[in-house]
Amino acid sequence: GNDFTYSSLRSFNEYDGAVKELRKRGIKILGAILDTAQWPKTLTPAAWRRRATVKGEMATRWAAAPVRIASSTRSTLTWLGLAYVGIIGGGLAFVLFFNGLARTTATPAAFLHDTLVIWVVLLAGPFLHERAARWNIAAIALLVGGEVALSKGIGHLAWGSGTSLVLAATLLWALEVVVAKRLLSGIAPATVSLVRMGVGSAALLAYLAVEGSLGSLFALNRSQLGWVLFTGLLLAGYVGTWMTALSRARAIDVTSILVASSLITAALQALAGAQPLAPEWLGLVLITVGTALVAWRMPRHVMAT
Repeated sequence: GNDFTYSSLRSFNEYDGAVKELRKRGIKILGAILDTAQWPKTLTPAAWRRRATVKGEMATRWAAAPVRIASSTRSTLTWLGLAYVGIIGGGLAFVLFFNGLARTTATPAAFLHDTLVIWVVLLAGPFLHERAARWNIAAIALLVGGEVALSKGIGHLAWGSGTSLVLAATLLWALEVVVAKRLLSGIAPATVSLVRMGVGSAALLAYLAVEGSLGSLFALNRSQLGWVLFTGLLLAGYVGTWMTALSRARAIDVTSILVASSLITAALQALAGAQPLAPEWLGLVLITVGTALVAWRMPRHVMAT
């Protein structure tokens, strides 16, 4: 079980969903709903453990932060979930996305990818017991509206094999968010991140081998290999941050924040002189307001450390 400590009444839905799931599995729990301002500084995990009636597993759960998979979580579903995150999320989805990108233009591909938040909302309700509040709906409307504005409308979404592959990849990533969120209830973010990067890289290498393109990878010069390493490090940092965020916040909110990456893309394009910011002002403002709304209203829970 977890030691849930929330600083907001808005988090009760998430807490109730977790309690229901634990009771369904016959796991005895001890829960506390506290305001962080009322948490005594002297009440350390060790002190709470001495007072707990269930041998203190919950109070010290995050103090240990295990990197390896605990024996109690080594179930068939856990291994299947890790396989999905590594092979599908870290491998097949990328194959579909970049093959789709090669058959369409960047604008519709980026727009379809940013619909990820919509699919996560649809999946998070039945599988994660996350309810989209009215402010969630308002924020997502602002975010999607901003993407539509940046894309100059949706008239360019002429359907074809390219857009189909991109959408398929987006759906696979949406399901990965749900699977990863469930895994992170019993496995450290670092472990799930390593699985996604390690197994995903192996899956991509296997795909290149089947396609007969593995030789081109070994033909890269030092400069090209340097860029591959650099982008790989950036991706590793992103995955680690993403998994840590999923372990601490709702999937709906974390995925909503991801849409803010369009702001970074726009800023980089402006610095490179490829696209001025002025014509994009409406979309950028909508995305900024939507992101700010999520950051302001999202439920937060504080883990005992």
